[in-house]
Amino acid sequence: MQMRTIGETTIAVTPIGMGCWPIVGITSIDVTEAHSLATLEAAFEAGVNFFDTAYCYGYDGESERMIARALGKERDKIIIASKGGLHWDNGTQVSDASPERILRQCEESLKRLQTECIDLYYLHAPDPNTPISRTAEAFRNLLDTGKVRSVGLSNCNTTQLEEFAAVCPIAACQPHYNMLQREIERDLLPWCQSHQISIVAYWPLMKGLLAGKLARSHQFAAQGGRARYPMFQGDEWHKNQDFLDELRDLSQQTGYSVAQIVINWTIQQPGITVALCGAKRPEQIRENAAALSWELTDEQMQRIDAAIQTRGPVISRAAV
Repeated sequence: MQMRTIGETTIAVTPIGMGCWPIVGITSIDVTEAHSLATLEAAFEAGVNFFDTAYCYGYDGESERMIARALGKERDKIIIASKGGLHWDNGTQVSDASPERILRQCEESLKRLQTECIDLYYLHAPDPNTPISRTAEAFRNLLDTGKVRSVGLSNCNTTQLEEFAAVCPIAACQPHYNMLQREIERDLLPWCQSHQISIVAYWPLMKGLLAGKLARSHQFAAQGGRARYPMFQGDEWHKNQDFLDELRDLSQQTGYSVAQIVINWTIQQPGITVALCGAKRPEQIRENAAALSWELTDEQMQRIDAAIQTRGPVISRAAV
């Protein structure tokens, strides 16, 4: 399996990483600890070496703790990314990227993960109440003291990247990106490419939409989080199903699943180093990981790009 390097570091990762938000069950239904631990183990067994978590993945760090339980014995064979700057307060997510908070959260994440160093540590999101240069000072401290091997930013823009990078070197940027949400191609992705910063993309399957397994008549559970997104409702939903019908036809012709086609397309895009695939069942991550063993042809890529153009612009912002 061909590995890819994070930024200008020596950290080598698989082009598919496991996103470890779904395993805590906050916005996913039917999640159990047993399934979550088995999913982490299945990812490693399928060849995935990159696991992406965060301080706030779980109300009490459940995601980080499960990584330690399931894969602690394989620590020298896996790459762990975590994030700081968000925490929970009585069920509400709070942004606090003050230097004191960042340093304290990193220390706690290290204990939860049962490791001495986090391979890639992100600012989860810029804090409107803390100048990003001050936040960057804390990350620089963590880098200089060996608590983290590299630093990244998530959910940011190019101005924030520039301000942060003036204080602390950046190895990776983590935005959302998929076939239907390609906003980063306008400025963020080119900026990162020009500064040798890796793009580690989340939502390559857009919360399961692009896996192609949700029928046009699917009814979403009220307690799930997807009902807040226009992409899962009304005309946008039907336009997306029309687009998926094109991918389903390609799936039948190639023998690869729709999800595998989507993931393979994503990791072939210029500037994309890793696609993070969330999973809560072993079979899901096994299917996703299988997209590493082959490549779409130029003709197939062109066919997909034509279908994306036909689909046209999407309305994707979540309702508050």
